[in-house]
Amino acid sequence: MASIAVCPGSFDPITLGHLDIIKRGAKVFDQVYVVVLNNSSKQPLFSVQERINLINEVTKEIPNVKVDSFQGLLVDYAKSVKANAILRGLRAVSDFEYEMQITSMNRVLDEEIETFFVMTNNQYSFLSSSIVKEVAKYNGNIADLVPHPVQKALKEKFKN
Repeated sequence: MASIAVCPGSFDPITLGHLDIIKRGAKVFDQVYVVVLNNSSKQPLFSVQERINLINEVTKEIPNVKVDSFQGLLVDYAKSVKANAILRGLRAVSDFEYEMQITSMNRVLDEEIETFFVMTNNQYSFLSSSIVKEVAKYNGNIADLVPHPVQKALKEKFKN
């Protein structure tokens, strides 16, 4: 049986930290679905389709990565693509409590789907999409934080 993982997130925008987790997951799993959450309670900078396009562009060299979006319960999406794993990145201890809650609930909803945590590379342990957007908004240097296509897209969003 193929090992299929779902790597969920808002990816608004995708950072080099996200990309690190995706690449490492792609080495372990036969297929990785990078899935953009459509969270109606947040006000994203990029539309879901813009985020999908950016992720497709920066992962095009990774043949076993597919990009999609969803609304609703992650375990329902995972079942729909026959995934047996959820892939999550951890930056710091502060991420762990939240992730433990989510993982525990996912286990209640479907105990067949395992969650795998990957520690973020140390150079990205401080990095979040929120920080990237804040720096980009004030024309700060984000070259070491996001892939080049994302730099361009952020400059375009904040050029006014």
